[in-house]
Amino acid sequence: MELGNKTRIKEFIFQGLTQSQELSLVLFLFLGCVYLTTVLGNVLIMVVVSWDSRLHTPMYFLLRNLAVLDICFSSITAPKVLVDLMSERKTISYANCMTQIFFFHLLGGADIFCLSVMALDRYIAISRPLHYVAIMGRARCTALIAASWLGGFVHSIVQVALLLPLPFCGPNVLDTFYCDVPQVLTLACTDTFLLEILMISNNGLVTTLWFLFLLASYVVLLTMLRSQAGEGRRKAISTCTAHITVVTLHLVPCIYVYARPFTALPTDKAISVIFIVISPLLNPLIYTLRNQEMKSAMRRLKTRLGPSEGRGQ
Repeated sequence: MELGNKTRIKEFIFQGLTQSQELSLVLFLFLGCVYLTTVLGNVLIMVVVSWDSRLHTPMYFLLRNLAVLDICFSSITAPKVLVDLMSERKTISYANCMTQIFFFHLLGGADIFCLSVMALDRYIAISRPLHYVAIMGRARCTALIAASWLGGFVHSIVQVALLLPLPFCGPNVLDTFYCDVPQVLTLACTDTFLLEILMISNNGLVTTLWFLFLLASYVVLLTMLRSQAGEGRRKAISTCTAHITVVTLHLVPCIYVYARPFTALPTDKAISVIFIVISPLLNPLIYTLRNQEMKSAMRRLKTRLGPSEGRGQ
């Protein structure tokens, strides 16, 4: 068939997470609860950090930005997944699919850059404690956060710019539950081998190297903490291990998805659920349950709200 005779498809059809109606209902209830908890947990972080003046520090300023990113990132796919679980026909228009890919990579990229800024913040706090406040002032933190969003935007523009010129003439069935580069690229009506190699290099290789760099930086930080003592050392180690956990939960699934040939594997959907739905939920759990300052701030907020509730009754 001539390229000029190819008709661009109008929509993609998702095969979804399962074809079983009973399992669809179970997944709807489970993923609905996870998504609701993700939103509420991250909103709680935003409210507590904004309300408690004791948390008006660079670390919590960055944590609040991460909470915003997690809410937005999970909202790109989760509501559509929940609707599709209750629908017989699971479709998405071509334009909406490209839009979902754009925001998915914008927020996902910004998320990773934000985690990198948080690693930099911990390095400065531990290596130069006397100059920490001066170095990580509000203006610099704001600039770093803006740079994180800009980095995500540039990364996302590259992905979409490479996809938009491709012809899609059918088939239009995606063996997944959301739009992303690996699944959509395989449906293009042209040879995409070189483009696939380029995207694996752009996404997978860079993510793998970035993950190793962040792990190495935290190893250096933990080594530096060996020479310290007291309560400050314990808190710093707890914070670093929480950051390592979050970085691992974010980047290991990314490496699995993007650092290999774009062929479907049986574990793809399970990894994608962890990456898209579960990971944003674990961030508030990790940063609140392991953080004494956050727990103390939440108790203070609860105490502050308690009397007003009592007066209103």
